Amino acid sequence: MPQFAFVSKNSKGDVRRGELEGKDKRSIVEALRSEGFFVTAIEEKKEAKENKKASWIKIFSGVSLKDRMMFARHLGVMLSSGLSLPKSLRVISSQTKNKRFRRILVELENDIKTGTNLADSLEKYPIFDELSVNMIRVGEMGGNMEEVMALLADQLEKEHKLLSKVRGAMYYPSVIILVMIGVGIAMMTYVVPKLTTIFADIKTGLPWSTRMIIASSDYMANHQWMVLFGTLGLAIALIIFFKTSTGKKFSGLIFFNIPVIKSVVINVNNARFARIYSSLTKSGVSVVESLKIISRTLSNNAYQKAFRQIGEEVQKGKSLHEELTKYPRIFPVLTIQMVEVGEETGKTVEVLVNLANFYEDEIDQVTKNLSSIIEPVLMVIIGSAVGFFAISMILPMYSVMENM
Repeated sequence: MPQFAFVSKNSKGDVRRGELEGKDKRSIVEALRSEGFFVTAIEEKKEAKENKKASWIKIFSGVSLKDRMMFARHLGVMLSSGLSLPKSLRVISSQTKNKRFRRILVELENDIKTGTNLADSLEKYPIFDELSVNMIRVGEMGGNMEEVMALLADQLEKEHKLLSKVRGAMYYPSVIILVMIGVGIAMMTYVVPKLTTIFADIKTGLPWSTRMIIASSDYMANHQWMVLFGTLGLAIALIIFFKTSTGKKFSGLIFFNIPVIKSVVINVNNARFARIYSSLTKSGVSVVESLKIISRTLSNNAYQKAFRQIGEEVQKGKSLHEELTKYPRIFPVLTIQMVEVGEETGKTVEVLVNLANFYEDEIDQVTKNLSSIIEPVLMVIIGSAVGFFAISMILPMYSVMENM
């Protein structure tokens, strides 16, 4: 059945926004009327078509989170200044350096001029996530676009800072690992072949590790271009794989089994949940719809599955904090308690904003200490690699020299 986005009011003046499934608009109006709400705006929501082509476009979209954050910030300021939406899009597109994003903004302007809603236009482009589309849809229906765009800009800014902290913590170990791989390939291609001339007359008696290194070195020295393109191809393939849904599931499973990384994953996802849920709730999205959006916005598979199931139970009338308790592995006690406090006091938005700030501070502290934690691990790995090479190559050389 089609899904309809609506805005309604009751006799007390309370506003209710959200989405419901029904045969047509009339069935939605009657369902809300039975609950004491009168519909003031309603429209059918067009389902975004998610296909393989769209997912590949998103991987190579070339439009960063920072670009979208600045778009939301500038659009909100221009709308609050009295500029029309098409004019605002035209000004932003003229100031945008990203060519792909500029083309999209021009197409959005053309759609708006033909009478299409901004949210419906954004759904055509995979670079805009469901969170942004739904918040803008609510803003258009509620007539508070300026407020919603400012809220969305704040949300994307927090998201950008959070991801930057995590990525920044991973730069150091990534550089060390890449240097190790580069040095290893250079050693095997240029250094080892010169050392193996010492073993040229020895047919037997070499350890298995020495024979393995020699065989690998001979292959790499004779197929340098194949090794080079093979390494680059493997790196590109891994990058693409970890951006797909299957790759995200695999990486999520690995991260949940590494002690230090696990705590970072939990803090990041709980911070994002608290921040996104509070933003959606403040902008007027219903609880059930907010949980659905979160389940499709978070990248970790365990959280996606949990929020899908939690949303179904909350729709049946169960409280959010009770459902969170069913997943103690991914939701800390603090998250459950804070959500419970928010539900009991009616200040869910304020409580979750404070919770998001707490987790973001925790992430900041952990990422600062992460390099000092990873450094000894890397030293052990490097030492093991050097030791293996020394035992495999240098000891047999001493044996040869003693027999000369």
